[in-house]
Parts: sequence; structure tokens; C-alpha cells
Amino acid sequence: MRFWLRNEEMALEEMVQRLNAVSKHTDEIMHQDIVPLCAADIKDQLKKRFAYLSGGRGQDGCPVITFPDYPAFSDIPDKEFQNVMTYLTGIPSLQDAGIGFILVIDRRQDKWTSVKASVLRIAASFPANLQLILVLRPTGFFQRTLSDIAFKFNRDDFKMKVPIIMLSSVPELHGYIDKSQLTEDLGGTLDYCHTRWLCHRTAIESFALMVKQTAQMLQSFGTELAETELPNDVPSTSSVLSAHTEKKGKMKEDLKLALKEGHTLLESIREPLVRNPEHSLNQDQLDNQTTVQRLLAQLNETEAAFDDFWAKHQQKLEQCLQLRHFEQNFREVKAALDAVSQKISAFTDIGNSLAHVEHLLKDLASFEEKSSVSVERARALSLEGNQLIENKHYAVDSIHPKCNELQHLCDQFVAEIGKRRNLLNKSLELHGLLETSMKWCDEGIYLLASQPVDKCQSQDGAEAALQEIERFLETGAENKIQELSKIYKDYESILNQDLMEHVQKVFQKQESMEEMFHRRQVSLKKLAAKQTRPVQPVAPRPEAFTKSPCPSPGIRRGSENSSSSEGNALRRGNYRRAKSEMNENQQVRSGSTGDEEESLAILRRHVMNELLETERVYVEELLCVLEGYAAEMDNPLMTHLISSSLQNKKDILFGNMEEIYHFHNRIFLRELENYIDCPELVGRCFLERMEEFQIYEKYCQNKPRSESLWRQCSDCPFFQECQKKLDHKLSLDSYLLKPVQRITKYQLLLKEMLKYSKNCEGAEDLQEALSSILGILKAVNDSMHLIAITGYDGNLNDLGKLLMQGSFSVWTDHKKGHTKVKDLARFKPMQRHLFLHEKAVLFCKKREENGEGYEKAPSYSYKQSLNMTAVGITENVKGDAKKFEIWYNAREEVYIIQAPTPEIKAAWVNEIRKVLTSQLQACREASQHRALEQSQSLPLPASSNTSPSKGNTRNSKKLEERKTDPLSLEGYVSSTSLPKPPEKGKGWSKTSHSLEASEDNDGWSSAEELINSSDAEEEGGAGPKKLAPGKYTAVADHEKGSPDGFAVKSGDMVEVIHEGDEGLWYVRNLATSQEAWVPARSLSTLIGKSRSAQCLSSSESGSGSALLSNSSSCSESCNVTFSDLKG
Repeated sequence: MRFWLRNEEMALEEMVQRLNAVSKHTDEIMHQDIVPLCAADIKDQLKKRFAYLSGGRGQDGCPVITFPDYPAFSDIPDKEFQNVMTYLTGIPSLQDAGIGFILVIDRRQDKWTSVKASVLRIAASFPANLQLILVLRPTGFFQRTLSDIAFKFNRDDFKMKVPIIMLSSVPELHGYIDKSQLTEDLGGTLDYCHTRWLCHRTAIESFALMVKQTAQMLQSFGTELAETELPNDVPSTSSVLSAHTEKKGKMKEDLKLALKEGHTLLESIREPLVRNPEHSLNQDQLDNQTTVQRLLAQLNETEAAFDDFWAKHQQKLEQCLQLRHFEQNFREVKAALDAVSQKISAFTDIGNSLAHVEHLLKDLASFEEKSSVSVERARALSLEGNQLIENKHYAVDSIHPKCNELQHLCDQFVAEIGKRRNLLNKSLELHGLLETSMKWCDEGIYLLASQPVDKCQSQDGAEAALQEIERFLETGAENKIQELSKIYKDYESILNQDLMEHVQKVFQKQESMEEMFHRRQVSLKKLAAKQTRPVQPVAPRPEAFTKSPCPSPGIRRGSENSSSSEGNALRRGNYRRAKSEMNENQQVRSGSTGDEEESLAILRRHVMNELLETERVYVEELLCVLEGYAAEMDNPLMTHLISSSLQNKKDILFGNMEEIYHFHNRIFLRELENYIDCPELVGRCFLERMEEFQIYEKYCQNKPRSESLWRQCSDCPFFQECQKKLDHKLSLDSYLLKPVQRITKYQLLLKEMLKYSKNCEGAEDLQEALSSILGILKAVNDSMHLIAITGYDGNLNDLGKLLMQGSFSVWTDHKKGHTKVKDLARFKPMQRHLFLHEKAVLFCKKREENGEGYEKAPSYSYKQSLNMTAVGITENVKGDAKKFEIWYNAREEVYIIQAPTPEIKAAWVNEIRKVLTSQLQACREASQHRALEQSQSLPLPASSNTSPSKGNTRNSKKLEERKTDPLSLEGYVSSTSLPKPPEKGKGWSKTSHSLEASEDNDGWSSAEELINSSDAEEEGGAGPKKLAPGKYTAVADHEKGSPDGFAVKSGDMVEVIHEGDEGLWYVRNLATSQEAWVPARSLSTLIGKSRSAQCLSSSESGSGSALLSNSSSCSESCNVTFSDLKG
């Protein structure tokens, strides 16, 4: 990397030197280093043609400057005259100008007095060397005679360093300058056009300026390319490469245009030769041609220098892209290898039977085959890295260790697989020995049981049985376990406690069986040696045993016990075989599930490790900033490096970073480490410390001030010195952004952990922690917007918690407004940013974003606010699913809000509904409290039908019912108090709008009728409500676990479709599209006494009146509002 940086610096330095030389040579070619004037600067003065450089030369090659007859010569300002003289004398080459100029002053049509003044003026202010001055004196007799006499008497006035020759005629002039070097007006043949000369000079100087500017532009562009910081990811690197290539293409196009312009200019200068090959260019034309050719050469040198630099820069970017691809693939491959390595390290089972070990070997082979893809990819990536090194990649120091690490991981994986396979082969060998021993023992037991007792009574029968036993025992050398200590020694690497117990039990069975054989041998030997009297030995009957041996092919460890009874051992054989087969089947069935759980556990550990590692790095970085920057601001030795604008600004620059550091270092990191063995429970750690995370809101609110201060003082030597001491590659502003990045990183890690912990114990805690972190991020984001509000006179904290904020299109309609204004407002939307608080909704105008970084954050100009106690909403606006209404003061002001999407609209409507519902509930509770006080303090009127005690009981009971269901409207609004629906084509009674207005509003509330709640109760408002089809707003929750299985939340819109049998109603939840049959009683509880509430406001005034606008079931376009309480 350092080698490449040196090469990059050398390439840039070489290009800069070459392009600086181009600029210098261009100035020398155009004599800009001597005469900084250009023809374009004095174009108007040159057009006067009181002096010109025709291109003629004297006998010694002296340039000739001609002063033609110009009557107004004396009127030319000295500044203009001096500029023209300076410019003309700067055009010839330094060699020709060094010889000196010949001035031809044509004053044939002038007077002697003018001739004298002109000569003296020219001679006095000529800025270059003069060789000779030739003056064509006046041709008139009187003026010529006067000039002869005056010149003789005034000769002393014309004494100069160069001779002045007075000529009487043009032929005399030809004696000094050849006719071919003089223009036609002086009797010569030199082709000269002043307009063409001026055009050529302007074009040449413009081209020279273009060459110089092109060199400077390429130099700046090359410097910009070289100083571009290389990105750290593939997309950004590809983007930089594409952008630089595109810019380079544009630069090459500019170069081509400059070259084309130069060749066009050269052709223009050589045009006379093209028209007439015999024509010869004068010296000035030849000089112009040479100048353009030299400028073209400098332009070619500019292009060559830039091409050389670009080739090296492009190689750097391409190698950087290769490196980023390599690094990205390395991270992916390493993660895959780490995963398989963790899985193989967790592969510790050595099996509990022969079949189990065989199954494990198959699993290992399958795992090796699947993992071979990752291993081969790692090996291929390592070869790719080595290829980059061989191609002299600049990042050899970074690539080489990664290649070695990949090779090491591959070798480590192969070695671990080999080790696992060797252990399983050892286990397979041991279980084979154990199964062989068990089979041998089973065959021995069958042999003993199958020997006929009656035949063993004779000497021949006893000897035959004895030989049969001896032959069987001879097979023990191949089938039985010889030495237990040798088994322990040979299989020490795989012997765990369970397997060792299994080996011991098999060995004990083997010894027990051999003991039975020994006892049988002793008995048979006695029978064979002594046959004096028949003896009836006590032995198991052959009928008690199986006729053919069926030994178990595999025995699960711990499933059998040695026994001295041959019959018991034989009876347990079938049980062992059945149990072994059952366990093997269970292992096969549970294998895939176990692998999946194991993979999820590994992934959870991986996420937990990442969380812990990044947390430790984060804490270290915070400490580094606090000690390396913040603490140094208080260091007296560093005070001289701190600028005045930075002094006493530590709290602004760093905010509450120290508080964040102490929380993470002392508390959060230590608590996270407690969950390293149970990562699925880490959500609890976040939930327990969720309040402490609020400190990030303070930090983020201060971030714009910190960012602004940093931009003002980023060049301060203090920061550079601290960065140098810390050896940081990044400046302080990158570290000041760490807390913002960290708080957003937590939700990503929690999402990953939750994805791998769906069925774990801590899944609910993880989900809650994720929701809480997202809530904090939303609060931080909202607070950043809040502090950008300008123009609000009050205290935003008095408006309660900020619930939502966003940008909308808004139409307004005012009852009291002018008709034209209303129409204009109706059709022309305003772009407003709305802030919904608990107590008010603010309308602001979003201002243009300016600046950089945090200064790009928008600002909001406060326009107006609506008190939520006087706000109502209409949820649906006909014709647009993204619109809803917010109306104010009984629809005196109506705001039609259009959200960007229907989802955003639904979210806002739900949130506003919650606010209004909570305010409505508060109003009801307050009214209930006042009604209760009145019922206790005021005497009730006597009635012949109802006693005071009964009325009091009835009122108390109703009040209790209201308290138990505060969201229900039952008891507050009587169905009989509602206006009757109109006939078709007619409007509502007591409306403030016409039917036409109602149709325009498309189902919005059009009138408000205030009804006293006590009157409604006396008219029977507390009676049961008759159910009817229509749309209703739920006022209570209906749990999914209920018998009908129908789930509804308070505030959901439900549609009652039709009535069925047995008192059931068919209902649809419009929020979830769920449909079900619901009992009438449950439905009555669910919807209470309210109709389908499309418009809801908590209060019309501060006195506590509540408005509810219901859409009629008989008309889709007509609504009515009423008051359920006015205290």
C-alpha cells in the first residue's frame, strides 16, 4: 500500500511538472512573460490602425512598423498609444526585436507641425530598440519647403540615438526598404490585410490561452483524482471508477476540441499557400505558423502527460476494485468457513451403537461434501489473491495475510474432518468388537440351552457335549474381548463415561457367560469320568429356549445387565434388539431437526459475538475520543493550538458523549457479557436498560450544533495534532458520528437475533426490545424535526408528546371565507408538514435544504395549529383512498389532507382516533363525576311512578355501568334523539348546509345537533338497541379466543351483514377482512349504542362537549353529528 501511494504521488508530481512546463512554454511562445497584453484587450485600439506591423523586414531583418497617414494621430490618448506600441513590439521574436525596429512614418498628406509632433511623440515613447526612422514628409510645395527649412533649424530637437531620415518621395523609401517588404500604400508588393492580421492574432492568443487553461484544468483534475479517498466497498469503488472514467472522457473531448481548433487556425494561416502554391508567406505569417505549431506541440505534450497519469490512476482504481471484490469474497468465505468450523467443532458425538456410528459417518461424509463448496471457494479465492500479488497489486500487505488465513482455515477444516473421521472409525471399530462379543455371548447362551440333558447322562453324550463346548470356546480368540486394559489403552481417545460403562457391561456379560461354560464343563467332565449311577442333573428344559440363535445386531448401552441365569439372559435378547432398533429409528427421525436447531444456535452465537465485539470496539472508540480530544481541550500545553472560536465549546462539540460512554462501559457491556451463553435471552438486557437509551436523544439533538462547530473549526491545528497523536486515519467528525451509527446498529442485530430465535424462550423479549429500540429511533428522528420548527411563539413541550409527523398535500375550506378564495383553496393544494401532538396538530411549511451534513436537515416555518379539543376527523373522502378530513370548530374550517400512501393515511387516522377517543373518555369521566355530585346534592323530583330510592339506584347503576365501559357510548346518546334519515332527494333537518354541499362533501358530516345527555336518558336512551345491518365502530375488544373465534379491537370498523338463525349475526371485520357468526349479545357489547362512526371529535369547546358524526346506514352520502354530553 505504501509503495503504491509513493507511486501515485510520483505520478502526480511528474504530471504536475510536465503541465507546469507546458504553461510556462506557452507564456514564452506568446511572450506573455514579457508583454502581458493580448489583442483582445486592446482590440478597439488596434482597429484604429494608426500603426501596424505589416510583416516586412529591413535589410538586416529588422521588423518594420508602419505609421500610415492618420489625421487624428495627435488626438490618440497616451495610454492607447503606449498599449499599441507595447503590443506591436512584443510580437516579433526576441532575436528580431533585439536588432531593432524600423519605423516608417507616412505624413505625405500632413502638415509640418503635425510631422514634428508625431516624430517627437513616437521617438519619445517607443518601448523597444530603434534601428532607423524613415519619414515621408508632406508633398505640398509649401509644406515641403517649410519642412526642409524647419528641419535644418530644428535639427537639435531631433537629436536621437537613431537617425531620422526625411524622405521626399516613395522611391526614396525603396532605397532603404525593398518593395517586397512594403505594403501597397507605400508602393510595395507585400500582401497585408489589417483585419485578417487582427483576426489571426486574436485567434492565436485565444488558442494559446486555451492550451494553458487545458493544462491547468488537467492538472487540477489529476490532483483531484489522486486525492480521492479509496472507498471501502465494491459498489462505491465501482461508482468512483465509473465517475472518474466519465470525467476523463469529457477531458479527452475537450482536448480533441482544442486540437481541432489549433489545426483549423493553422490551416487559416496557410490558406494563401493553398490558393496559390507560388505565394510566399511574410515573416510575421511564418512566425504565426510557427507559434501555432509550437502551441499544438504543447497541447500534445499536455495530452501525453495526462494519459500517462490516467493510466496509472486507472490501474490503481481497477486494483482497488479487485481488492474490494477480494475483501468482500473473503468476508463471505470466512463467515462460511467459520460456520462450518463451529459446526464441526460441535460435532462431538461418537455414537452409542454400531448403527449409530455408521449413521454419524454418513452424516460426516454428507457434511464434508456440502462444506467442500465453501472450502473449494476459499482455496480458489486464495489462488486469486496470490495471482493479484504476482501481478504486483499495490495492497500486497493486505492480501497476503488473508490468503494465508484462508489456506490455514482450509487446512484446519480438513484436519478437523480427518480427526472426526478417525474418532468415528475408532468408535466404529470398538462398537464392532462389542457387538461381536455380544453376538458370541448370545450364541454361547443358546448353545448351553440347546444341549439335550438326557443325552448328556451317558459318557459318550457328556464327552460330545464337552467337545462341542470346547470347540465353541476356541472361537473366543476371534470374537471376545481379550483384555479390558488393552481396550482402555487402544480406545482412550474416544472413551467417555457412557461408553466406558458400556464396555464394562459387555465385558461382565462375557465373563458371566464364560463362567457358565466353566461350570458346564466341570459338570460334563464329572459325568464323563464317573458313570456308576445315572444322575438327573437339574438343568433348564430345552423347550424353554428358542430353537435357533437370534443374537442382537446392536445393543444400546445401558440396556442390559449380566445374569447368572441362562434363561433370563435369553429372554432379554429380543427386548434388547427391539429397543436398539427403536432408538435408531428415533435418531434418524430427529437428525434433521437436531441439525436445524444446532445451526440456529450457531447463528445466534455468531450474532451475539458480533454484538459483543462491536460493543467493545464502540466503547474503546468513545474512550479514545474522550481522552484524545475532549480531555486535551483542557490541557494547558494544547491551549495555544485551540482557536478562539473553539474555546469553551467542548460541551457543544462532544455533547453528552461522556454520559454515553459511562453507561456502556460500566453497565451495558458488562450486562451483555452475562448473556454470552444464552444469546436468545439478550432481549431482556435491552429491556432492562431501555430508559438509559434515552440519552441518545439528547446527543442527536445536539448533533447539528456539533456539526456546525466542526465545519467552522475543522482546520484547527488542535484537531490535527490530536489526530496525529492518536494515529487515526479518520478525522474527529467520523468518530462523533459513532453514537448515531451505534444506536441504529442495535435494531439490525436484534432483528438478526430474533430471526434465529423464533421458537426460543426469549423471542417475545427480543421482539419487545426491537420495538422499543425502533421507538427510540423514531423519537430521536421526531425530535430532530421538532427542533427545526421556527416561528412558533409557545413552548412545544406544552403540546404533549409528539405522536407523528410527515409531509402532506392540504386543501382548505372556510365557511366564512370569500367564495373565490374558497374555490381557489379547494383546487390548489398546499404542501405542509404536519406535527401531531397529544394536544394540538401543527401545520408547518418545509423550507429548502441548504448546507452540508446536518445542515441539510430541513427547517419548518410554523403556519398554524389546531387544538385537539376542537378537532374532528372524517376518515374517508370519496374518490381518493389517500385523503381524509380534519375539521375544526364544527366544520367552520375544513382541511382535506392527502397522504403519500393509503398506509400512511391509515396510520394517521388511527392515531388521531386514539387521541380523540382518549379525550372523549376523559370528558365522560369528568361529566360522570359532576353528575354523581349533583345526584347526591340536589333533591330528585317526586314521581307517582318512581320513588327517590329507585331513581337514585337507577342512576347510580348507570353511572357504574359507564365507568366499567368508558369507551361505550351507551347511556349517553339515545337512538330516538337522532334526526330521522331524509327521503331520497331531500336534505337533513336542522342542517347548516344544503344537500348540494352534502353531496360535494361525499359523506362527510354536514350538521351538528347538541343534545343534553340527561334529556336523552329520560327519553329512554338507556334501553336496549335493536340490531340492524350496517357499518359500526367497535367500542370494545373481542378476543380471538372467544367461542366464535372472531377478533376485533376497539376502534375497528365492522360491518353487520345479515341475521341468521338462533340469534346469530354474520359480521365482517373491515380491518382484517375476517368474517364470522357472532351471537347478538356479544355483538351488542361489541358495538354498544353507536352507529358507524366516520367522524369523531373529542370536544367542540373547552367545556367538555363531545361530538360524534355518524354516517347513516340508509344513505352513503349523508351524515349527521350530535352531542352526547354538554356540561
